[in-house]
Amino acid sequence: MKEYKMRRGEHLEDRIPDMKATVEDYFGSITDTEEFKGSDLYVVEEPDNPVFERITVGAVQYSGKKDKLAVDFVERDPTELGPDELEAAGEAVSAKNDFLLEATARDAKSRRESLKRAVEDDPDHDF
Repeated sequence: MKEYKMRRGEHLEDRIPDMKATVEDYFGSITDTEEFKGSDLYVVEEPDNPVFERITVGAVQYSGKKDKLAVDFVERDPTELGPDELEAAGEAVSAKNDFLLEATARDAKSRRESLKRAVEDDPDHDF
């Protein structure tokens, strides 16, 4: 599960006021919820795009801090995909990036840099 911060001064609930509807628009029908760090996340067991096997997404609330977006995209092994499904791979990447951009206002490059800084700042990380 990856967690993403919002840009300074922005909040997840302002960017995506209806998380359930947004998740369904991007990925398909929500079939379940799953607890993660005390918050209920939405689960899409059968995403619309065949590249995805399962998607878990939602807001994780922290006391005294801004909410973070938590996501877990489980993708199928590319060697198991048929020719038609391989064509959907580009759409899967676009859907993932578009959703994360809408939620965090950060493009893929900014998200990578932010995650990299988080690892570098982690005191438990051994070099």
